[in-house]
Amino acid sequence: MNRTRWLTVLGISFLLSLLLVTGCGGQASEPQNNDANGEEEEAAQESASIMIAGSDSEVNLVTRLVEEYMNANSHVVIAVTGGGSGVGISSLIDGDIDIANSSRPMKEAEEADLKANQGQDAHAVRFAVDGVAVVVNKENPVAELTVDQIGAIYRGEITNWSEVGGENLDITLYGRQSTSGTYVFFMEKVVQADYSPEMRNLAGTSDIVEAVTNDLGGIGYAAIGYATKEGIKAVKVAADEASEAFDPTILENVTSGDYPLTRPLYQFVIGKPSGAILDFLLFEVSEVGQQLVLEEGFYPITNADVDFNKKALQ
Repeated sequence: MNRTRWLTVLGISFLLSLLLVTGCGGQASEPQNNDANGEEEEAAQESASIMIAGSDSEVNLVTRLVEEYMNANSHVVIAVTGGGSGVGISSLIDGDIDIANSSRPMKEAEEADLKANQGQDAHAVRFAVDGVAVVVNKENPVAELTVDQIGAIYRGEITNWSEVGGENLDITLYGRQSTSGTYVFFMEKVVQADYSPEMRNLAGTSDIVEAVTNDLGGIGYAAIGYATKEGIKAVKVAADEASEAFDPTILENVTSGDYPLTRPLYQFVIGKPSGAILDFLLFEVSEVGQQLVLEEGFYPITNADVDFNKKALQ
């Protein structure tokens, strides 16, 4: 199954997500027809504004979802900014935003701070699946790496591409800043130690892609939605030397969990969502929303993610 044959996975997720809508107080989660009745209903609805901030990995995807949602719901105005998962979560704790985009789960300390500051618990929704891609310059002959090799590269133990089957060329490390959820995920899942002091910490995923594009010896990590940009390529990754290496740009490798650097993408809100916030979250996990997720280079949520979402959306 390749990227064009996603309907089975998406269909299962959508059918299950419909169950979440039953009994909810929110609006329908898909764009409504712009007929006369729809216009009258929308005119009767109260205007609403929603502020979203956080994960740089998610910002382009969420911006697309927001644009499509607002096209069908003109009474709702939604603003989206990046800054990193940590920035989004901190802003939510302070009450400055309504939804925090995060490519990692909230930490216990962050949940406690939110409860102390806002008097309510955080609720989480998984709205997409990501395979964190390890990217190199498209001219680099290295096509696959193990998780251990990648970790050794980012710890500074492997410093030349010839040590992993490539050319005699120094490796340049590119990564994110510590406020990034991808920075944390990659450190915990792959590096399992401190990053090499030689790593160049860049502000955003687009910066990593641009840097690797212009550096034959460069290596970086990026959300899957960025992995097919011109000038870079995603290497296949194996869990260990005895395992098969998998390409993260193939749908079934990520949704099956075979690709070892797979993760869900989160959004956090204060308390159980309602009104326009609930409606937008339901739109994201609807059939239309999940198709947009796929179009932006990410993957639809799994059955396990649908079950996870019940606490917030049911």
